[in-house]
Amino acid sequence: MNKPYYSVIFTSKRTEGDDGYAHMAQKMEELAKQQEGFLGIESAQGEPNITVSYWESLEAIKNWKANTAHLYAQEKGKQDWYSWFKVRVCKVEREYEFFKG
Repeated sequence: MNKPYYSVIFTSKRTEGDDGYAHMAQKMEELAKQQEGFLGIESAQGEPNITVSYWESLEAIKNWKANTAHLYAQEKGKQDWYSWFKVRVCKVEREYEFFKG
């Protein structure tokens, strides 16, 4: 990825049960991938769950946050799926990687 770029770090604690969460999460990932400026996504399930999405610009992040389907998922998350979450928006200026293959 060309630097700098931006990451949105979504850290959360889930409520009990699925209640349609897995389906919506898959749908949101597919939709995010179609958005202009989307670069990628990574997630780790645990306590807490962490999902990091990568974007070309703050404008791309703003547009994703305002997407109608994403707004619906955000409200559903507040009502049914999360007991807590935090969102951080960060500028990535450097990255390091190790691969042993």
